[in-house]
Amino acid sequence: MNAHVPHTRGPAPVPVATVGTERDVFALRRRAKGVAEAVGLDNRDQVRLATALSELGRDLLRPMPMTATFEVLREPAALKATLRWHDDRVPSGDSLDAVIRLLPQTLYLPATDGAVRPAGRTRGGRIEITCPVPELAARDLEVAHALALMETDAPASAIDDLRSQTQDLIAALEEAHAQRDELERLNEELTETNAGVMALYAELTVEHKDVVERFGQEHELALTLQRTFLPATLPRSPGVDLAVRYLPAATTAEIGGDFYEAIDTPHGLLLAVGDVVGHSLQAAVVMGQLRHALRAYAAQGHPPHVLLQHLDHLLGLHQPGWTTSVCIVLVEPGNSRLQVANAGHLPPLLLSPGGTPRYLREHGPLLGLGVEHPPAVSHAIESDSLLLMVTDGLIETRDSDLYERMEVLSAAASAGPREPEALCTKLIDVFAAEPDDDIIVFAARLRRPE
Repeated sequence: MNAHVPHTRGPAPVPVATVGTERDVFALRRRAKGVAEAVGLDNRDQVRLATALSELGRDLLRPMPMTATFEVLREPAALKATLRWHDDRVPSGDSLDAVIRLLPQTLYLPATDGAVRPAGRTRGGRIEITCPVPELAARDLEVAHALALMETDAPASAIDDLRSQTQDLIAALEEAHAQRDELERLNEELTETNAGVMALYAELTVEHKDVVERFGQEHELALTLQRTFLPATLPRSPGVDLAVRYLPAATTAEIGGDFYEAIDTPHGLLLAVGDVVGHSLQAAVVMGQLRHALRAYAAQGHPPHVLLQHLDHLLGLHQPGWTTSVCIVLVEPGNSRLQVANAGHLPPLLLSPGGTPRYLREHGPLLGLGVEHPPAVSHAIESDSLLLMVTDGLIETRDSDLYERMEVLSAAASAGPREPEALCTKLIDVFAAEPDDDIIVFAARLRRPE
């Protein structure tokens, strides 16, 4: 058990609620996430604190309720959550150990009133969970404000709790651009496709006590959720054949943020492949934000480099500290020219019929750096050309040179089939036996429309 570290306190502890039912546990989880956000904890720590309190709340649930409080500590800056009870309950060893693995600064303090009960227990006890806060600057009012804004009624179920988090994501996008109707449609589609995932998540949350085991199963759910952020179908455009393959990493590491998109726009067919830097559930959320925003901005008819500029602004505004590589290719009507704008991604490979394959190496800075992006570059293309766009998980390995691997990919694609579906299958077979990273292979065959 970790030793208690003294802190200089801020305002008095804020009581949240009594916890006596499963419904109260859901409310506690929701409120914990709100307070954690108000004092500046990042999304990962918000989820960890909410999950830990939810786990302990269910483990200690008895007819006699507990109380839950939050307290802002000053030096060092931290948020402390405390569960208190006044009967003979004790936390199970499994639940307490699992919470300590999630949040090491967790302290269990049995009552010290000296009144020994049956089985050697004292009456009552408390659990303190301390989460360091990176920057604390007069956030007292923000904590109280966060609590005041919360609904007094707890969510009816874990599904409602998760649905509210999805709505938060969509609300952020609505503030970023004017495509409200398009975003609402995307939100409805996302809610529909996630219904089964959220139902399974709720079942796991209620039935399983071991947090570590549940996180392993949540990883599988997160992979499913990540797939719902990707396009369900590809558009049909005259003279264009499209095929794509998406493979998550074969390891049990956290999920990544690879994505692709194909959109019919007022100025032609827009193709995009990107990769959020990092591997976590938050990386997948950032990916979902960028993909939805890209669809909305593309509907306005912006050229590729302006799309990158808008996405860069959105990322800096709502997800500071995150960076993303994105390559956008706009195939102009008639399929005789294309425009390329690239924000730090692997260059697309163009294979002309009977010609030498070449990478379109126009480059710009990663998204999230706030640096201006150069104008898109236009290229003439022959009829029946193949365009190949990939993420680095396909070819990058720890013990090889990336540029050498790009040449190997170029040779394999040049010797491969001309049909996009067959080419994607061939490249996956050659390069992706046991991928260490997420992989996207996106191929387009471009012919003059009849």
